[in-house]
Amino acid sequence: MRVNHSGEICAQALYQGQALTSRDPFIRQALKGAADEETEHLAWTERRIYALGGRKSLLNPLCYLGSLSLGLAAGALGDKWNLGFLAETERQVEAHLDSHLLSLPKEDERSRAIVDQMRLDEIQHAETAIQYGAAELPAPIKLVMKVAAKAMTKATYRI
Repeated sequence: MRVNHSGEICAQALYQGQALTSRDPFIRQALKGAADEETEHLAWTERRIYALGGRKSLLNPLCYLGSLSLGLAAGALGDKWNLGFLAETERQVEAHLDSHLLSLPKEDERSRAIVDQMRLDEIQHAETAIQYGAAELPAPIKLVMKVAAKAMTKATYRI
């Protein structure tokens, strides 16, 4: 749950950065709405961490700053690339949450419900980005995103 919490911090920062640099007011509003939804996810995961006797990652401030910077950079490339980055991020998050659902104990219904709802929301974010005109990112960019996400996942799991 710590990894999911850190991921929500990253998503919130990413969307905030993307919204700041978006040129289209409708896209800007959609990004702000997604950031608000991530705040809800953040609260769910934080409560669950404490209920399970865990702690949040010490890397969260760095995750936030790094993701905010990525969001600003993605937005600076223009709205279609900004949205493409959002859609691909959400696809990768969906895959992560799918794997998390497979590894969670069946009896941990509370964690499963949280992860499943987050997954559904992330799918909706990706679909919204596509509806607004997201560009398909080149394969090398997708690979770099996947490698960076794996590194962040491993680091926040431990630290």
